[in-house]
Amino acid sequence: MRNRKQVLAVLLAGTMVAGSLAGCGGGNAPATDTPVTENNSQAQPAETEAAGTGETAAEGETAAVDASAKTMEELAGMEYDDRSTYLYEQNLGEFYELYMEAKDEIEDLSKRHAMMAVAEAKLLETGLVNPQTSQGGAYAMAREVPHTRTTVLWGNDEYRFHNALVTTELIKSEDIAEMKKQWAELQGTGTYLDWVKTYLEEKGYELADNYNYQNFGSDPVTWDILSTSQTVDSYAPVNTYDGLLEYDYENVQQPALATSYDVSDDGLVYTFHIREGVDWVDSQGRKVADVKADDWVAGFQHMIDTNGGLGDLVDGVVKNVTGYISGEITDFTQVGVKALDDYTLEYTLEKPIPYFPSMLGYNVFAPLSRDYYTSQGGKFGEEFDASAADYTYGKSPDNIAYNGPFLITNFTSKSVIVFKQNESYWNKDNVTIKSMTWPYEDQSDPTKMYNDVKSGVLTATGLSTSEVETARAEGLFDDYVYISSTTGTTFSMYYNLFRTAYANSNDNTKVVSILTDEEKDLANAALGNANFRLALSFSVDKAARQAQRVGEDLKLGRLRNSYVPGNFVTIENEVTIDINGTATTFPAGTLYGEIVQAQLDADGIPIKAFDINADGGAGSSDGYDGWYNAKNAAEYLDKAIEELAAQGVVIDAEHPVRLEFPYTSSIEWVTNQANAVKQSVESALGGKVEIVLADGAVSNEWYYTGYYTDYGYEANYHITDVSGWGPDYGDPATYLDTFLPDYSGYVTKSLGIF
Repeated sequence: MRNRKQVLAVLLAGTMVAGSLAGCGGGNAPATDTPVTENNSQAQPAETEAAGTGETAAEGETAAVDASAKTMEELAGMEYDDRSTYLYEQNLGEFYELYMEAKDEIEDLSKRHAMMAVAEAKLLETGLVNPQTSQGGAYAMAREVPHTRTTVLWGNDEYRFHNALVTTELIKSEDIAEMKKQWAELQGTGTYLDWVKTYLEEKGYELADNYNYQNFGSDPVTWDILSTSQTVDSYAPVNTYDGLLEYDYENVQQPALATSYDVSDDGLVYTFHIREGVDWVDSQGRKVADVKADDWVAGFQHMIDTNGGLGDLVDGVVKNVTGYISGEITDFTQVGVKALDDYTLEYTLEKPIPYFPSMLGYNVFAPLSRDYYTSQGGKFGEEFDASAADYTYGKSPDNIAYNGPFLITNFTSKSVIVFKQNESYWNKDNVTIKSMTWPYEDQSDPTKMYNDVKSGVLTATGLSTSEVETARAEGLFDDYVYISSTTGTTFSMYYNLFRTAYANSNDNTKVVSILTDEEKDLANAALGNANFRLALSFSVDKAARQAQRVGEDLKLGRLRNSYVPGNFVTIENEVTIDINGTATTFPAGTLYGEIVQAQLDADGIPIKAFDINADGGAGSSDGYDGWYNAKNAAEYLDKAIEELAAQGVVIDAEHPVRLEFPYTSSIEWVTNQANAVKQSVESALGGKVEIVLADGAVSNEWYYTGYYTDYGYEANYHITDVSGWGPDYGDPATYLDTFLPDYSGYVTKSLGIF
């Protein structure tokens, strides 16, 4: 298996060309997201340029055919690695070049973020990613008090429940609105928690000490949080350990198992002082070791050894990680993480990274008890073997060590996860939640979660259209239903550049294609064309699709139009960058999305990725549909048909492109959304494109078409909306890195490559 650095070297050595396959130009989460409360989001689914010139094509101009472009037969005959590299270069070459230049800018963060915004515009212009929604922006009911867990948009801390406040009865929507308002005013003062406790008491609410969270339709694949980048595998385990630092309810990083830290003058060395007297215990609460600085060294090495998709986050960040991943370095002591003594931990970086502390909230920096790990058959380096008969670490909640607020006392597959308080927890006296029960929810019953939140089986839940209707009929809507906020997770549609899988990789009897060989070839040819992909994106009525999930009145609420949320970062200082050869100055306070939009506008691409008037004039990439336009869809399809005709590919009403789009019929709103997409695409594209709905009868069959795949060649679809991506740290790279060419299982695999 080739690592990212080797693939990048190939790309850098190659000539950036773009032919008829494309115009010239970037924790993922399953798409069955249900927003639950104000502060609950997930950890983790363009006009072309003139071919081969790097120059923007004039409006209405069709890109010339590149004679060097490979035919479908030539692509099919290539080795998978070579084909992936070729397709990446053809379709994402300009994005890659601009993005790598932006990543190299580490001294001027304003310039770095502005350059990344330009790169994202080029990514959107490829038509490979069509941002759809975030989480939130939907009706919900809750017993959880808003903003008593962190709402920071990155990392895993949002899934930590130990300090949440939960009431015994449903909270009225007017009270939720007042608490949200006060949090906005008090954020940063450290006084919100005291205020909200007083407010709740005055309003007659009583506090509970149990949290009931919905476990969505998929059991954890592993309990080893250092071996996975899948969000569904992080929800539960993140509550079993403490890291170095933790974001609090006002989104301020606080000491956890690091009492403090120092940074060297050159910004390269971070030294953490580890809390003394903390225990590791087993699932029965029996002490197995002391928490020491070496636990972070062991955890870091194990994280890389497992090749679970987390290593990319620190590749090029922590010293010599690149060499260790590639195998050029086998002595882990050369990697920049060291225990100077039992309670002093040191990270050495490759280059100064001002946002490095924000990365510590992600499970890539979780500790690991070396003694307990080895007692479970664990080894390090070249000796690591997850398939060894005696290797049991992470196989179940009984095969991990705990230093956090909760122990897992029961895990019954497709039934429940039960947590109880860790009596040895160092901060036990400040924990508000003493136990948690997470019932399994497959969402097959369209009103079950509504009924469960009424009865207290769930602490909070988002509401489907069926549940909203029930709440209205039962007279609960006006008093208890509120609109949740959007989060950092972006759910997108992705298009498969060269599909080779026509059944699920884990079970070839599931979600089996019904297409003929000729239809498969035509689909691959069409999706290799950027104008065709853009035509598809412009034909998807995002609002109609989302209405199936949240209803007509909220259909715009959580629509997202960019990959990185437009307000994710703000340009702190005035910056001047190049926009199509023109030096363009953006003042301090410019939002990231404004620069994305500036590049799209300069290229004449009819995408509104950011609207300065959205969100009450604050500016946002959310809350409107900046892509759907039937007229633009038809125009771009005509361009694609002309370009493909030059290759001998015929698309018309008698020869429509049939594209398979998986969904699961076990979830009502997913089914309805799939049908809404089919209707809008086929209507806008005049019968020249047909959406073939491919049913995964249960949610896991749907997940295995794309979310649970490891490589692009396993992608069993032409179009997918099965997953999303949430940020891991406070820099746009946390999103855009997912479109780099690698095998780590991030978003690039959703394109059918790597």
